[in-house]
Amino acid sequence: MQRPQVLFLVKFFVILVAAYLLIAWNPVNDHVIVPFTTGIAHFSGALLRLIGEPVAVVGTIISSAAFAVNINNGCNGVEAMLILLASIAAFPASLRARAVGLVLGTIAVQLLNLIRIITLFLIGAHYPKYFDASHTAVWQIIVILSAVIFFLIWSSRVGPARLAART
Repeated sequence: MQRPQVLFLVKFFVILVAAYLLIAWNPVNDHVIVPFTTGIAHFSGALLRLIGEPVAVVGTIISSAAFAVNINNGCNGVEAMLILLASIAAFPASLRARAVGLVLGTIAVQLLNLIRIITLFLIGAHYPKYFDASHTAVWQIIVILSAVIFFLIWSSRVGPARLAART
């Protein structure tokens, strides 16, 4: 493996571990992650009501007469965002390109995660036997894979080889 790839991997893992430790720290979890997750639950609940689902939202729990789901850490899209953050921050690109990548990537991951939460709620309410497989096997893979694919597309557009070819 060449030196730039090793340097990228080292930076990626250091940033990823630091970010995970930061969000696991109780003050950050309690004052940033939990309110963020509560916001996701309320927004998801509003979208579910918009499509005709009679749901109530309390904190991070979305419920109806048929089903309830609690959006926990790991289901709020934060882990996928951290993987993306670590990848983009570790990649040799301009500060502007990184900022654009982080903003667009965060939006993409969170939009996909909203779709995930809504479809999982609908599956749980209407097709409960498919919920566990959809939750653990299908959607977790899709959300993490989307962050990886976003990074690959972004990095191919802003990477050093691409920049050198423009000059």
